[in-house]
Amino acid sequence: MANENDPQSGTVRVWDRFVRVFHWALVAAFIAAYFLSEDETLTLHTWAGYTVATLVLARIVWGLIGPRYARFTDFVYRPSEALTYLKNLFLFRADRYLGHSPAGGLMVVALLVSLLLTTFSGMAYYGTRSETDGIATFVSRDVIGLEPVPPALYKGEMRDRGNHDVKELHETFVNITIILIFAHIAGVVLASLAHRENLVRSMITGGKRR
Repeated sequence: MANENDPQSGTVRVWDRFVRVFHWALVAAFIAAYFLSEDETLTLHTWAGYTVATLVLARIVWGLIGPRYARFTDFVYRPSEALTYLKNLFLFRADRYLGHSPAGGLMVVALLVSLLLTTFSGMAYYGTRSETDGIATFVSRDVIGLEPVPPALYKGEMRDRGNHDVKELHETFVNITIILIFAHIAGVVLASLAHRENLVRSMITGGKRR
């Protein structure tokens, strides 16, 4: 097999191993958290959420110290450049980028921010359930200053325990994240067609054509 950095192979290594493992681990963790949100699977939901938060924080660090195409400095563009790229992408005449395009880079930042807010609000809500402790309690009570909800004030189903306002905020961020995910998938499909390359496969192998 030709080396992906060999000019004769026609491909170049773009996505390093950390970025690829992060991407697919994040997909798995978010799906797990989303579908394990019932009261009987709340512990699994919580740990999946912690995994998402850990992955996002690690990606932020990697965006500062990682290789070229992983760094924010390589793919953070002005919003006007992202809009211009999107307009040209819909017309199938957008410039091709080896790393993230301006719109792709904007989506990466938006997803990281949305996932941080989703997990942070989830910890805040979980920490208001009076029997919880650990990271969620620290975030909810020590960082934000929320008070735990005593068992005597619980209403409705078991899963409704805790601060309802924070719960609704958490669900709002979840919905925003899902919208961004579908927009991201649509963008990947459109860019794959416009640039005639399989971007999903690139995130698996790490290589893209020169």
